[in-house]
Amino acid sequence: MKALLKQLRSLEIEDDLNSYWPENPEYFGSWIRAIIGPDYEEGAECFDMLICTPKWLQSELVKNDVLLGKGMIIIDEYDHDKIRAFIEKQITACYADDWPSITQKLSRISFWEYEDYRFYQYS
Repeated sequence: MKALLKQLRSLEIEDDLNSYWPENPEYFGSWIRAIIGPDYEEGAECFDMLICTPKWLQSELVKNDVLLGKGMIIIDEYDHDKIRAFIEKQITACYADDWPSITQKLSRISFWEYEDYRFYQYS
């Protein structure tokens, strides 16, 4: 069984990510939701990850001293196409015999919708 990215959207940015461009692409941090489901099936589940740049991350470290890194994808500057391609590559690597095994693999790189990740909220 394979997983498929069905939708990618921000939990904080109202604009469509396909057309969004930040004021400063080198200073970006936002929670992104990947809607992922089994290939060739209707259903999907939510997997959240923090997409950020080193400059944004540095400013968060100044405020918080220590941060946890689960579900964090660090990119040099905001680029929707690079982000989407990276996430799709990670999803493609998460194949298994059944959907629960795939969700377990996906939760290594993100937060599955059934996990409580409030502990990781920054700012």
